[in-house]
Amino acid sequence: MASLFTPSPTTTSAGGDAVYVAAVPLKAAAGPPQLIMSMAYSLNLSYLQHFMVLIKPSSLTHQEVIVFDFQPRNPESIEAAISVLSGNLIPGVVLERRLKKVPRQRCWLVGSCKGNAMEMAIDFNNSWGTDLRVGVHDCRNYTNGTC
Repeated sequence: MASLFTPSPTTTSAGGDAVYVAAVPLKAAAGPPQLIMSMAYSLNLSYLQHFMVLIKPSSLTHQEVIVFDFQPRNPESIEAAISVLSGNLIPGVVLERRLKKVPRQRCWLVGSCKGNAMEMAIDFNNSWGTDLRVGVHDCRNYTNGTC
């Protein structure tokens, strides 16, 4: 139950860059892709979530965090929805973006990094293959590897 609560965004466990993991529901475009995802949830496949790594560099004085995630190149297409559910290989992409602060829900502190977490994440991204297959080489595997 403790994972439901997130420490203050300025808190790190050892004074280094704070590393968080966040989970959000999978999204789909309106129409057939959304229908497919709704069917997946109705079949009790509610474990279908998207996982991301958030890094709050200790060098930043404000609460901004950097988000790294791995997802289908076109996540809202019907092809992506079918491939996700059938386990087929689809093209993926590693994204990097910024958030103003650490989300308060569905996000938890993993720990802190003694080195430069940003450099480590970028090095990992450069070695990460971008062919995506759910359950084999997906956002969960990416998140585990990055952390």
